[in-house]
Amino acid sequence: MSESDSDATTRQRIADALREGPQTASELSETVGVSQSSAYHHLRHVAQSVESAGDERFLVAPPECRECGFSAFDDPVNYPSRCPDCRSERIEEAVFKIE
Repeated sequence: MSESDSDATTRQRIADALREGPQTASELSETVGVSQSSAYHHLRHVAQSVESAGDERFLVAPPECRECGFSAFDDPVNYPSRCPDCRSERIEEAVFKIE
């Protein structure tokens, strides 16, 4: 099995999990059995595939600062290390879903 076959399988499992209900990258990493950073990498590709297919939507509830409520992060398919407004590191993870 090539690396691309293995990636496609992981991405399909991520997509299937997101069709079942909303999940964070941490939850997906446990569900699918990949690291959290790998889950974010795969999520970018899943989002592109879903959007290009056009029959479903890839939805993201962006990360949010637990201290000040900031949620206008530049890249919602990422896990920011700190809030750009208050510099807090208490960031709630983004939640992803396909519908």
